[in-house]
Amino acid sequence: MKKIIYCLLTTILFASCKESVKTEENLSTAEVTAMSVVEEASPAAVENADKNIDAGNSVFQKIIKNADIRFETEDLNATASRIKAAVRKHGAQLQHDSQGKDGYSLNRHITIRITSQQFEAFVDDISKGVAYFERKEISATDVTEEYIDVEARIKAKKVLEARYLELIKKAGKVSEILEIEKELATIREEIETAEGQLRYMQNRIALSTVNIEFYKKTASEDGATVSYGSKIGNALASGWNALSSFFIGLLYIWPFILIFVIAYILIRKRLRKRNKNYDQDNII
Repeated sequence: MKKIIYCLLTTILFASCKESVKTEENLSTAEVTAMSVVEEASPAAVENADKNIDAGNSVFQKIIKNADIRFETEDLNATASRIKAAVRKHGAQLQHDSQGKDGYSLNRHITIRITSQQFEAFVDDISKGVAYFERKEISATDVTEEYIDVEARIKAKKVLEARYLELIKKAGKVSEILEIEKELATIREEIETAEGQLRYMQNRIALSTVNIEFYKKTASEDGATVSYGSKIGNALASGWNALSSFFIGLLYIWPFILIFVIAYILIRKRLRKRNKNYDQDNII
């Protein structure tokens, strides 16, 4: 079946070449590559073609920038306000903001998305006033080659898709139409996957990510001790709480206590009556 499709493709291509007024010398690199893809109609040809589509085009570097920063501060709120002021100043986006307690420190974590043009200036602004950084990692990953490869693959697949759409109009048998539609579905799925990957890369390139974590140590971690008077007060309070808990617990089991008391009284009366009868028998 695939041989029939390849023959139809070759026939259509030959006919279109006769009707076209353009020569192969006047075709762009992308068009020549696309035609070779259709003529071969094989995955290997597509792989070779998509690498040459942008051969004559100028290339701009595609850089993904990220920063990961951690430092200590004396005032969490003041530091957060300073960072948010820098966000407004540089037109950035606050993507995530959370705070909590970890051991003997209060911490806050903020994630910022900012344009690559403002990335360095923003990092410099939030670094002002910091005595030292526990961690300050800045990375710039060059994804130019990967970006061009994905972009070229999309173009080649779209050219191949157009040729298959032209071919399906010429198909005369249902089996041929079904086979072509199957190939089209595969090509379209590959195009959608590549376009999603390209959009993700474009977003990462356009907006850099800055992860900022800052914390404040609590008094316990600095070695502060509790006074003797405070210890006595805490002990008295704990004792009173324990006594209160004991009496509250008794209230929960008062029916059992009542039964126990009644049983004890009855048993004691019976024992006294038995002892009294025993003494009288001995006297007689």
